[in-house]
Amino acid sequence: MNVLLINGSPHAHGCTDAALQEIAKALNADGIETTIYHIGTVPVGGCVGCGGCAKAGHCVFGGPVVDVLPLVEKADGIVFGAPVHYSTAAASMLGFMHRLGYSAGRLLAQKPAAIVTSARRAGTTSALEALEKVPQFCQMPLISSTYWPMVHGSNAEQAALDEEGMQIMRNLGHNMAWILKCIAAGKAAGIEPPKAENTIRTNFIR
Repeated sequence: MNVLLINGSPHAHGCTDAALQEIAKALNADGIETTIYHIGTVPVGGCVGCGGCAKAGHCVFGGPVVDVLPLVEKADGIVFGAPVHYSTAAASMLGFMHRLGYSAGRLLAQKPAAIVTSARRAGTTSALEALEKVPQFCQMPLISSTYWPMVHGSNAEQAALDEEGMQIMRNLGHNMAWILKCIAAGKAAGIEPPKAENTIRTNFIR
């Protein structure tokens, strides 16, 4: 089994990466392989609703949203991590997740997901709320921990000193591993994931 951890920070080895690395260690200790993917420093725009992905099978604007697809398809679970910018999640990560969810939701469905965020001081809970929207929309069971999944610090070294934050990351990793093993055991016993009904779209104004 493999878990993909996506680093949505412009810093490849900053606080968000420190949190993801701690989760990866816990997963590895439980026999789960991990892959960390950094979306990079080039700004990632949001979905423009062009509908091109319906024909192409992927976002037509390319970039990390398309580059990550082979890893997403291989993954049994996904962890999305991002820093706090202006009291919400980093804009590039939000754009990345919006485009990924809209263009490749079929690859995300039924895979357990976790959200983690990092900040120097404040804004973590509002960032978590924003990031959770995509997994909820894409039928991804959310994995929790023993507190809200966040770490604090201005750099990776400071984040590593956040003992409670690091413990939360380890507990999250162990919870993810447990759920993945439960899913695998269920499939072995013949339990298949549910199939969603065909989408019914309604508007507030008729």
